[in-house]
Amino acid sequence: MENDKYALLKSEVQEIIDLIAAKNAKDANNKLVDVSEQLDDMLDTSDEDEDLIEISKYQVLLNQLHQKIVALNGSI
Repeated sequence: MENDKYALLKSEVQEIIDLIAAKNAKDANNKLVDVSEQLDDMLDTSDEDEDLIEISKYQVLLNQLHQKIVALNGSI
C-alpha cells in the first residue's frame, strides 16, 4: 500500500515534468497544485519518520518544478 501511493506520486510528478517539457505551464501548474494538496494530506496523516522524509523529498522537488514553471511562463 505504501509503495502504491509513492508510485502514484512518482507518476504524477513525471506528468508535471512532461507538461513542463511540452511548455504547457498552465496544465503543469494545475497538476502541481493537485499533487501539493495530496502531499499536504499525506503529511497531515503520517507519523512515520520514513514517510515524513519521503514526503519532504517530494515537497522539495515540487518547489523546484514550480520555479521551472514560473520561469517558463514568466509568472502564474
